[in-house]
Amino acid sequence: MTPEEFRRYGRQVVDWIADYHERIASMPVLSQVKPGDVQDALPARPPEEGEGFEGVLADLERIVLPGVTHWQHPSFFAYFPSNTSGPAILGDLLSSGLGVQGMLWATSPACTEMETRVADWMVDLLGLPAAFRGNGVIQDSASSACLVALLAAVQRTGGSAARDGIDRRHTLYVSSQTHSSLEKAARITGIGSANVRVVDVDPGTLAMDPAHLDALLTEDAAAGAVPVMVCATVGTTSTTAVDPVPAIGEVCRGHGVWLHVDAAYAGVAAVCPEFRWVNDGLAEHADSYSTNPHKWLLTNFDCTLLWLADRAPMIEALSILPEYLRNQATTSGDVIDYRDWQIPLGRRFRALKLWSVIRWYGAEGLRAHIRAGARLADALASWIAADPAFEVRDHHPFGLVCFRPRWASPPTRPTPPRSP
Repeated sequence: MTPEEFRRYGRQVVDWIADYHERIASMPVLSQVKPGDVQDALPARPPEEGEGFEGVLADLERIVLPGVTHWQHPSFFAYFPSNTSGPAILGDLLSSGLGVQGMLWATSPACTEMETRVADWMVDLLGLPAAFRGNGVIQDSASSACLVALLAAVQRTGGSAARDGIDRRHTLYVSSQTHSSLEKAARITGIGSANVRVVDVDPGTLAMDPAHLDALLTEDAAAGAVPVMVCATVGTTSTTAVDPVPAIGEVCRGHGVWLHVDAAYAGVAAVCPEFRWVNDGLAEHADSYSTNPHKWLLTNFDCTLLWLADRAPMIEALSILPEYLRNQATTSGDVIDYRDWQIPLGRRFRALKLWSVIRWYGAEGLRAHIRAGARLADALASWIAADPAFEVRDHHPFGLVCFRPRWASPPTRPTPPRSP
């Protein structure tokens, strides 16, 4: 594809995306296809000769679009939002256009240094602890962030896990409301699902019980296990419950256990001063912390920020330096090589889209977005609470409202007459 062809088709692609966002509200939220429909519409074999880009755009409309569930639809209320925005899309396009490989500082200094600076911007925007400055990295998802934190925690328990492996029982502590990615991380690290200890929650708030956590840690240590990490959640997936991080942190400190705080959805709310309470306990107790701009901060997937109070155990766990990666900058020790801060070697220039979003909206624009979501949730909760047929869960400080009908089972509705 020549530069001129790229210009012509690139304009068409941008126009198509803009048109899609203009007409998305008129489409059904859920895809209307049946299993196999999209695959059956695609040729069974690849083309022998190139076909040009007109056919790609035509099939995008004919085949792909009917098979899409529209996450950006104004009536999409499933899961947490996977936001996107014009600046984020353009930032991602610039990243794709540059096509840099950011595994080392030497392979693209701008990719590394912009990421470090943008992560520090987010420390300022969210009011996070000063210890996180210079210790932030963009991951693909909170699942990867939790896995990296767990690997660092395992390494810190003895300092030889990366070399010798795990040779005794290690334990991980979550609640029944913790995201399932923590159990997957336990499987990947070799801790094992059977050693994921589930801490009781308060039946009313669904927040982790620090007293039960303390009892489990004491019991496991007495039995010869190595308690590795506790994951506290700020804004759980099911109900946005908030674990008492300060109290959990005190327990972790007493047992010398790594505390990871997963604020995937709710953490970005701290861009607003009135939500800074979500950071309570981080400065005193958190060894690692993660939140997702791709959920509530107008940045398209994938963009998760992970910070560590001390990066050394993570780098010890993940750093391998074969000859083909050696270079003068790395040897000098003066630069960050983000390959040592993640599972894969290769990495995209993700910072460009977050940088674009922050520059376009500014702190005030981001605050307005968060406040609008919280205001809408408050309004919805008040409408439902006024209806005696429904019960609303009191806790809804963010953008999620949990409610249920008061009847034991849905009322029976008459069957409509069949058409002749």
